Amino acid sequence: MAGAQRVTSRNARFQQWEALLGNRKKRNQLGRFLVQGVRPISLAVEYGWPVTTLLYDDSRKLSGWARELLQTVPAERVALAPELLADLGEKAEGAPEVVAVVELPADDLERIGTGPDFLGVLFDRPAGPGNIGSVIRSADAFGAHGVIVSGHAADVYDPKSVRATTGSLFSLPTVRVPSPAEVMAWVERRRAAGCPLVLVGTDEKGDADVHAFDFTQPVLLLVGNETSGLSSTWRELCDATVSIPMAGAASSLNAANAATAVLYEASRQRITAGRRGR
Repeated sequence: MAGAQRVTSRNARFQQWEALLGNRKKRNQLGRFLVQGVRPISLAVEYGWPVTTLLYDDSRKLSGWARELLQTVPAERVALAPELLADLGEKAEGAPEVVAVVELPADDLERIGTGPDFLGVLFDRPAGPGNIGSVIRSADAFGAHGVIVSGHAADVYDPKSVRATTGSLFSLPTVRVPSPAEVMAWVERRRAAGCPLVLVGTDEKGDADVHAFDFTQPVLLLVGNETSGLSSTWRELCDATVSIPMAGAASSLNAANAATAVLYEASRQRITAGRRGR
C-alpha cells in the first residue's frame, strides 16, 4: 500500500510494539495499547478512539474490511512481515490481517456519566485480566454506564482483557483508579449534583437476596477480588450488600459470573419497571 513503511526484522520499532503486549509500564509510558481482532478494531474506530498505527500483512490479499480500514482510518500504516504480525496478533495459527495501536484514554471518572438510571460496576483489585474483560462485556450487555477498576489490579489494557471484552471496552467508559478515595470523592460529587448513588456490594452473606433489592435506583455495584472478595474498606463503604441464591455443591461464583448474575437482575428489574410505567 502506497505511503506505508515496511518492517521485516525485530528492530527497535517492532520491539516497542511487542512490549505493549506484556509490559503494563510500557503501555502507560507510551500511552498506547494493542487491539487485535476484527470486531474490537472496528468498534475502536466506530467509537472514535484515536488509532495511531495500523500494522498489516502486505504479502497476502487483504479482505474488504482490512482494505477499507487502511484507506479510511487516519493512522500511520506499517507493513509487517507475516511472522512478526503473527507474534503481535497472538493467534495460535497464522497472522491476523491487521493489528491496531490505539491511544490510552485518560483515567478520569468524569468520563462516566451519571443520571437517575445510573448503573455502574466497580471491580476491586481483580487479579485476572480475562475477568476484567468479562465484567466489561457483561456491564455493556446489561446497560451499565461505566466500569471502575480499583486498587492494585490486573490491567484493563492487557491484551487478554481487551480480547475478553469483545469490543465492549470501546463503547463503555472504563476507568482505573488507585484507591477508594478517588471513587468516593466522585460519588460525593454525583450525590451533591442530585444523583443519589447507592453502593451495593456482592457478598455470599449479603443483607438481602439479589432479587429482593431495588436495582431501579442509581446503583454502583461493587465486585470483590476473585480470591478475597471486597476489601474491608469497600465493605464499610457499602450502603447494602446482596447475595446470589445458589443450589448444588458450589459455595460461590467466579467474580465475573457473580457480576453478570447481578447485572442481569438489575437489567430485568429496570425493564419490568419500564413496562409498568407505560
